[in-house]
Amino acid sequence: MSRAMDEQVAESAAILTVNAGSSSLRLDLVQGGSVLDSAHAERAAGPGSAGEELSAFLGGHFDRDVRAVAHRLVHGGDVVRAPAVADDETVAALRGLTGLAPLHLPPALALLEAARAELPAVPHVLCPDTAFHAGLPDEAAAYALPSEWRDRYGLRRHGFHGLSCAWAADRASELLGRPPAELDLVLAHLGGGCSVTAVSGGRSLDTSMGFTPLDGLPMSKRSGSVDPGMLLWLLDRMPAPELADGLWRRSGLLGLSGGRSGDTRELVAAERDGDAAAGLALRVFARRIGREIAAAATSLRRIDALVFTGEIGWDQPEVREAVCRRLGLLGIEPPALAGRRDDGPVSAAGAAVPVLVVQVREELQLARECLRVLAEEET
Repeated sequence: MSRAMDEQVAESAAILTVNAGSSSLRLDLVQGGSVLDSAHAERAAGPGSAGEELSAFLGGHFDRDVRAVAHRLVHGGDVVRAPAVADDETVAALRGLTGLAPLHLPPALALLEAARAELPAVPHVLCPDTAFHAGLPDEAAAYALPSEWRDRYGLRRHGFHGLSCAWAADRASELLGRPPAELDLVLAHLGGGCSVTAVSGGRSLDTSMGFTPLDGLPMSKRSGSVDPGMLLWLLDRMPAPELADGLWRRSGLLGLSGGRSGDTRELVAAERDGDAAAGLALRVFARRIGREIAAAATSLRRIDALVFTGEIGWDQPEVREAVCRRLGLLGIEPPALAGRRDDGPVSAAGAAVPVLVVQVREELQLARECLRVLAEEET
């Protein structure tokens, strides 16, 4: 469905979008391509609070006809590879995947259960972050592991942040005034979770996250890629649950900064005050992002634009500057603008490779994908 058709259908439909991230909860009521109202929390809702969060939010909107609920599903595995209406069988199968995304799936499934109980008469559409990457080329999706393991356990690169990538690629097309089919882009989603994706013609060709959202770049509290031999070595010295907790919750920027913070805003301020560990965390972060951008570029014919999105990518000019300083070999120069408050270029006019910032709008992408599923079911 085209954007024009999306908007035409959306004019008469209010979609509730539910987004349980690794460190946040967001509820939005979307109609006609606009957000009517929102509720945000810094921490994702747990099973006990999911129903309360939804009831409190919906209490002020009984005068509106909610046509459907769109749920962000971070990891669909092989169960949900494209947006689809939730049913009992699918939800039961998803409960078996929680180990693949332990920070995301449990709160998302709790919210799904609460929403289905609160709004039983409307469809609930699952929108997996992995769907954007479902068509990765075999050479990008395959792991160099024994074939019997890959076949038995479905081991492949899934990729994540697909909703953000889809929105950012579309916005970049609008900002550059060129159709998506003509563009080769590198997208850097930097937030609590971080990834880099190569996109050509609107399709994902490579991405830094893999089988789980623990792979790739260092993140706020997640380690990103580390030597698997080191993990095997550590398993001889600590219990697996302790290792898992350290990798998922105590690593990344938080671990590099000596436990000070996983928030780049706090680390930038601490570095200015002379905190050496904060400075190390930021340098490692920028270096790894630059490395993944350079790697992603090898999957493309050229780079028509580098696009920063996510909370850090959108609103942390110091990080953008540090990353771009490392990319001169790709024709990318440090941004000329720091404090842009709308989507658009931050690079100098006439830059060989435009550098764009795009605000993450997963709620609008969720509503769009939900409406597409409903339209397909009606035809």
